[in-house]
Amino acid sequence: MPLGFCICGLRMSKIKFISRVTSIYISIMRGTPLMLQLLMVFFGPYFLFGMSLGDSYRFPAVIIAFSLNYAAYFAEIYRGGIQSIPVGQYEAANVLGYSRAQTFFKIILPQVIKRTLPPVTNEVITLTKDTSLAFAIACAEMFTQAKHMASAQRSMMPYVAAGIFYYVFNFVVAFVMERLEKRLSYYR
Repeated sequence: MPLGFCICGLRMSKIKFISRVTSIYISIMRGTPLMLQLLMVFFGPYFLFGMSLGDSYRFPAVIIAFSLNYAAYFAEIYRGGIQSIPVGQYEAANVLGYSRAQTFFKIILPQVIKRTLPPVTNEVITLTKDTSLAFAIACAEMFTQAKHMASAQRSMMPYVAAGIFYYVFNFVVAFVMERLEKRLSYYR
């Protein structure tokens, strides 16, 4: 999420080159499958630079690929939230003598958080479910473990247990975010 915020800042930069390069990055990350990005991050150093990073690189590769991919999505969510704030908010802050930083952190950011909380919740839930893609580089995550247990036991119960875990975890995330959304509501 913080990386997405940084990318959002670069995407909204007034320097056209930086904005354009960031826009291309976001387009590539959102336009290609996460599985492909995961494979590129894991196998890329070897095929591009001849660097053999070994098995200990599997988990860091998963973290890097997921972070780069989801940061692009979060950046666009944040950008949409920032750009949805009416220009009158900025003008009012200017009239009141607020600096640009004060305007952003005291007036704009609280409104952006309220507006972007639902799509951020959706992305966090999707991220949780996408962790099962780590099997592509033989990173032992929960779905892979369930698959091994199911074949060893000749039973569907490990899959059911994994499904229940994903559901409960995502239910807790959605519940916490919904409570936060209600707490931040103007209409309370």
